[in-house]
Amino acid sequence: MPDSDPSRLLAQAGPRRGRPPLERWQPPLSGDIDIRIDRDGRWWHEGRPIEREALVQLFAGILRREADGGHYLVTPIEKWRITVEDAPLLAGPPERLDGPAGPRLRFTTSVGDVFDAGPQYPIEVEYRGDEPRPYLHVHHGLRARLTRAAFVELAGLAEPASLGGREVLGVYSDGAFFVLGPAGEGGEGGN
Repeated sequence: MPDSDPSRLLAQAGPRRGRPPLERWQPPLSGDIDIRIDRDGRWWHEGRPIEREALVQLFAGILRREADGGHYLVTPIEKWRITVEDAPLLAGPPERLDGPAGPRLRFTTSVGDVFDAGPQYPIEVEYRGDEPRPYLHVHHGLRARLTRAAFVELAGLAEPASLGGREVLGVYSDGAFFVLGPAGEGGEGGN
């Protein structure tokens, strides 16, 4: 069986200087590696939490989600499948920036990456029963799940709109409108 040592994967990817070009790296699947990201965004290796934040940031820098829905750590010569329980990243409350083109909502992820919600990085809210699951689409097919505090803050910024004959609440960012949920039901974000 090939060596699936996480530190070797990071050495192959090289030092982190911005985002690596994962879209250009197309190695064959090397197999599965015992790395798991739990629903709370904590990283685990062989059943133990990865405590070093710098290591988590480096791994997050070589992580992508592919069309099959799987999450992979990718280097120029290897690709290892990992387990992600929900979304691999979390995003905290947005910073609202006002500019000539209107408002922009800036989010910082659990690994320190910054994204402005908009056409390139859309906000999407899925509902599982009555429970909203808000996400920010980020780089390399990944999603960051918005924390409860982030969603409550978004709900406070929500404006009513009519889309396709239905009344919704949503937010504007970078010229785009993102639906948070149906209008008139209250409780967006929950307590």
